[in-house]
Amino acid sequence: MTSAAETFGRHRRLPVLADMLPGARVRDTLLVLGSTLFMAALAQVAIPLPFTPVPLTLGTFGALLIGATLGPLRAGISLGLYLVLGMLGVGWFANGNSGWAIPTLGYVIGYLVAAIVVGRLARRGADRSPWSTFGIMMLGSLIIYAIGVPYLAIALDYSVGTALAKGAVPFLIGDAIKAAAAALLLPGAWRLIGKGNDNNDDAAS
Repeated sequence: MTSAAETFGRHRRLPVLADMLPGARVRDTLLVLGSTLFMAALAQVAIPLPFTPVPLTLGTFGALLIGATLGPLRAGISLGLYLVLGMLGVGWFANGNSGWAIPTLGYVIGYLVAAIVVGRLARRGADRSPWSTFGIMMLGSLIIYAIGVPYLAIALDYSVGTALAKGAVPFLIGDAIKAAAAALLLPGAWRLIGKGNDNNDDAAS
């Protein structure tokens, strides 16, 4: 049996957790729309912090979990809907915000990009072991910061140091805890299913 590390190294195309559910088009539609609403719900659990305009939410964890479980195509569509509809006025960003002029919009854009990257890596087997899962979750978090922090700096005329201090540093420990939780959750789900190393050439992208 091929190990997860060997699978990832050879870039084999594997199923993600969503592919284990029955159905095809109906399943994918429900997963995409359900994940969009899931992101919207998580965003409303927002804790304002007095020293930063960026609230504490579960958005990063939700976006990366969606990427790993749905794969890059479905996750991209789901988070793309969340982003576009929110920019058009649906008040489901953190604290009920919407529009394109909010200073934290860069993080939402980062959710989309990170979910696609994490989904692609999950397709290569990187969500099968705790260490590789932790790694892709931390990579996804870095991608979100790489987009969100510069956007915050431009929107509020912050220096790079100030943007990092307000938009990244306060959340790093929490991100590591969330990545550790995912490192237990996702490989554990594969062990329960018993198909973590199976090929599935008909899986969605």
